[in-house]
Amino acid sequence: MFWRMVRGALFRQRGKMIMVAFTIALGSSLATAMLNVMFDVGDKVNQELKTYGANINIMPRGASLLDDLYGVDEGAGVQDKYLSEAELGNIKTIFWAFNIVDFTPYLSARVTLGADGAPDAKPIRLMGTWFDHRVELPTGETLNTGIKPLKNWWDVEGIWISDDDDGIMIGREAANRYGVSVGDMLTLKLDNEDREEKLAVKGIFHAGGDEDEYIYAPLGIVQELSSRQGLVSRVEVSALTTPDNELSRRAAQDPTSLSVKDWETWYCTAYVSAICYQIDEVLTDSVSKPIRQVAESEGAILEKTQLLMLLITILSLAGSALGISNLVTADVMERSAEIGLLKAVGAWDGPVSRLVLTEVLITGIAGGTAGYFAGLGFAQIIGETVFSSAITIKPVVIPLVAILVFLVTMAGSIPSIRLLLSLRPAEVLHGR
Repeated sequence: MFWRMVRGALFRQRGKMIMVAFTIALGSSLATAMLNVMFDVGDKVNQELKTYGANINIMPRGASLLDDLYGVDEGAGVQDKYLSEAELGNIKTIFWAFNIVDFTPYLSARVTLGADGAPDAKPIRLMGTWFDHRVELPTGETLNTGIKPLKNWWDVEGIWISDDDDGIMIGREAANRYGVSVGDMLTLKLDNEDREEKLAVKGIFHAGGDEDEYIYAPLGIVQELSSRQGLVSRVEVSALTTPDNELSRRAAQDPTSLSVKDWETWYCTAYVSAICYQIDEVLTDSVSKPIRQVAESEGAILEKTQLLMLLITILSLAGSALGISNLVTADVMERSAEIGLLKAVGAWDGPVSRLVLTEVLITGIAGGTAGYFAGLGFAQIIGETVFSSAITIKPVVIPLVAILVFLVTMAGSIPSIRLLLSLRPAEVLHGR
């Protein structure tokens, strides 16, 4: 009898129930889309930010100590500590190897710059690096990495040089100051040494930072010019990381202070401090440090993006609850005579309330199911539009959406149930 009454009520009130289902579907579809994107947005945002440079800097232990204590930076003439170029492939053997997107080494030298026919020499910093270098990994695999993929936003006039090229690239500020153009031949002479190289300018780049004052050349040329074959002075790494929290900050200060459980959690999570620690394990006498401006910006942007999506989800569900409330209340008012008659023949408030709630829940299940699948489509549209990649569907979203649809449906039904309980059979049947 109960289910026959439910079926009959749904059929008679199908117009309003379709509107209730549509309202729930809208809320659940937006919630599904936002929750899936929110759970997947960490990797997407990190991947987007990785196109803007490195977030980890690796230095020799002695050079890092000088920098920390005295502010002595690379190229100041007092550092003689270097990393081995042959060990750099080990970076891709750490626990979080797949999170290492790109890396490139640097070797700095102070040179004087002269153009053909120009009598005056000008001091400038020469940076040797990989441009698009094929690295043989200890695992037997190969990897193409270097400054070209790491700094792909540079505005280059001319061409990017290759690692086996005899050319150089010069920053725009230095080129303007010294009147250098693409195609010029420059003589680079090492400070206080007789060694020099004559190289052609293949490109002029604009990076928007200190790099605009430098000259970049293939690493092998700078190593040969400075007699430091097989050595590099620092390495920049671009890695996908998890935003810092209290555990990662404690570990960054002193990993040995962590309990065994906390240490395992930290080590097996892609915190920037954990990745730095693992890099130091595979490179001899190295100190890896996060570039804090980048790492902290990633965390702040990610948290704000997730908060925005959460607020959109809450507001959409609140709007759905208000819509359900209005529709179900109107339905109860239209059926007041039917409800009054049920009460007059002995039906209690409880069974009558269950009848209305069952109708709304069945409608909510139908609307929520349709909304979930529509939300999956919205999530993919967001992913392709914003991140140019698909959103990974998270199974955990299914129970979350189910719980949210149930809560919203119940919350939206509260005003109508209160109205139902206040109905008096005598007044309703007499038309009052």
